Amino acid sequence: MPHTASTNQPVTGLILSGGGARAAYQVGVLAAIADLLPNAAHNPFPVIVGTSAGAINAVGLACGALHFTEAVHRLTSVWQGFHTRHVYRSDWPGVLRQASRFIGHSLLGLGGSVPVALLDSAPLAKLLARELDFTGISAAVRHRQLRAVAVTAFGYESGQAVTFYQGRGNIDPWFRHRRVGVPTRLALEHLLASAAIPLIFPPVKINREYFGDGAVRQSAPISPALHLGANRVLVVGVSDNPIGAEAQVPVVRPKASHPPSLAQISGHMLNSTFVDNLESDIEMLERLNQMSSLIPAERHPRGLGLKPVDVLVISPSQPLDLIAARHRREMPRALRLFLRGPGATKASGAGVLSYLLFEPGYCNELIELGYQDAMAQKARLIEFLSLDRPPVPVGVPVPA
Repeated sequence: MPHTASTNQPVTGLILSGGGARAAYQVGVLAAIADLLPNAAHNPFPVIVGTSAGAINAVGLACGALHFTEAVHRLTSVWQGFHTRHVYRSDWPGVLRQASRFIGHSLLGLGGSVPVALLDSAPLAKLLARELDFTGISAAVRHRQLRAVAVTAFGYESGQAVTFYQGRGNIDPWFRHRRVGVPTRLALEHLLASAAIPLIFPPVKINREYFGDGAVRQSAPISPALHLGANRVLVVGVSDNPIGAEAQVPVVRPKASHPPSLAQISGHMLNSTFVDNLESDIEMLERLNQMSSLIPAERHPRGLGLKPVDVLVISPSQPLDLIAARHRREMPRALRLFLRGPGATKASGAGVLSYLLFEPGYCNELIELGYQDAMAQKARLIEFLSLDRPPVPVGVPVPA
């Protein structure tokens, strides 16, 4: 297990997993936490880690970490006003052009070497460039309101999950099997790379390598937060699968009467990419915590690396694909036609829609669900984040 900060003071890490439009749920959870904060400016998360769309939320928080509640309100405003056209081309010319380029380039081998995907994410780049002020990260680090922020992307050449992080200068890079941590000054390209779902959004070139969605090969999503110094973590997931005791309660779904559609299969593949690794990592961390509790205290120091890490998980109490199915008619007409063949516009194929449906009705329902799910754990959140005690005073500013 990675080394955590050598301090008696808890260092809380926030883990925001990937999941396209599902990340609207995270904003609702953050809004609830902002409402619970006794000090609106205080950032309760010295370490913030995100992957895929979670990386966008993570960096949005980090950019405004000097005024946490304002940063959450800004994120909420953006997600509440989302339309698909703000993330990728959804007009007829854009959809037809991208579809023809994808078929010609990827299936027929026509065209140049520029990577092509099913959807054109150029609008997302413009949105992020307009909404994010990356200089806020350095300011937050300098004023000790932020220890580090990190985003993870997948290198197509190296096959590694690369965590790009920006933070205090005393944080060492790390090298594990197919997992590395690289200090850098975060920029727009890192977010676009982390959010580039394979085949759906085009990969992004950083230095000499093309990168895509970090969830593809991120076998240990919690690990970067521990490397960056966190010794307790709040995980905001976007999984349809309940965790813990709630996992024993079956989710009632309609019985299948036809073979699975391409969209239905793709939805399960996306879930395996974005959900399974996080759930496995949480389970592994809980087992390590149990093992740590069985080892005598005198054997803990040096070498064992089994210091317990407190984990609190907040995840959707309702299946997000069923929510997406209710809002599927919000999808722009051109995309509905484009996705009708694979079956994504049917209720059985709503798993894919739950990742791609950047529309107000769907996003706002997820925000509300996240808020309610977080408030349902209000007492646990207050205790876990020590919100019933005054925050540690801000130290003297130090160079970033």
